[in-house]
Amino acid sequence: MMITIREKYNQEAAPEMKKKFKLKNDLSLPKIEKVVVNIGIGKFLKDASLVKEITQSIAMITGQKPLLTKAKKSIAGFKIREGLEVGLKVTLRKRRMWDFLDRLILSAIPRVRDFRGIKKTSVDRSGNLNIGIKEHLIFPEILPEQVKSIFSFQITVVTNAKNREKGMDLFRRLGFPIEAEN
Repeated sequence: MMITIREKYNQEAAPEMKKKFKLKNDLSLPKIEKVVVNIGIGKFLKDASLVKEITQSIAMITGQKPLLTKAKKSIAGFKIREGLEVGLKVTLRKRRMWDFLDRLILSAIPRVRDFRGIKKTSVDRSGNLNIGIKEHLIFPEILPEQVKSIFSFQITVVTNAKNREKGMDLFRRLGFPIEAEN
């Protein structure tokens, strides 16, 4: 049976990081707090059926219904008005978060063509990981025959790591395919 990312964190990553960073308290260990999935639907706004399909696809991928996000201010260059629905957002925590990360790392990312690893620059100064997914078809829940249009989305894995080094170490220990140091 496959070991889940949560089990890997509790059994391997946490004790090793505690030793490496010389931490006395378990609560000071870097850990994943939430995963935010964000989809821009600006180019699909003219077709309500496509927005509905994207909403259903994201609900299938994440296991949670997405929240419609609205534009905070008008931008004439993008033909956006304040209050116009421009995106979908899902925030995953606890069990759904761990299940989503398992599917992302173990089944979705290996299906990406010509994948060479997540770039090191994807981890920011606060130790959070930002990944852009070009095709939602990499997730096994989505059947390619039933898809009218392919869309991309962003995944942000938020940690409580204090810096980039601790965040990078956490992701590597959990099995995220981050490209090796040169």
